[in-house]
Amino acid sequence: MDLIELGAQLLSDNLGLTVDSDTIRSALSGLLGDGQGGIDLAGLASQMMASGGLQSALESWLGDGANAPISASSIMDILGEGNVADFAGKVGTDTGTAAQGLSDVLPQLMDKASSGGSLLQSSGGLGGLMNAASAFLK
Repeated sequence: MDLIELGAQLLSDNLGLTVDSDTIRSALSGLLGDGQGGIDLAGLASQMMASGGLQSALESWLGDGANAPISASSIMDILGEGNVADFAGKVGTDTGTAAQGLSDVLPQLMDKASSGGSLLQSSGGLGGLMNAASAFLK
């Protein structure tokens, strides 16, 4: 199962959405997509780094152990309130509910992507991913 599909399933379950899974996948891809059918994890990491104070949460998502929580307001800061509102409209919920659902699901998606070290190894470890994220900020 790819990350977009996993994210769509988790969001549907988390939010109790009544729209079809293709609509959720499309909305999620529009919000977090890399333009090639996946999730732009490096972009998400760079947005978290840019927002300040979220580096430890990001590290917990990428490492072994429990995932640190992220607030719905941080999700709106990272992704943009307008983007979250657009996503919410596409999946048939309000902006606050969508942000809360994303705050529950994004740590799981990032954790899944780094499970077994595949994301970390492909980017040169945690330091490599952080360097890649910081390169987006320059």
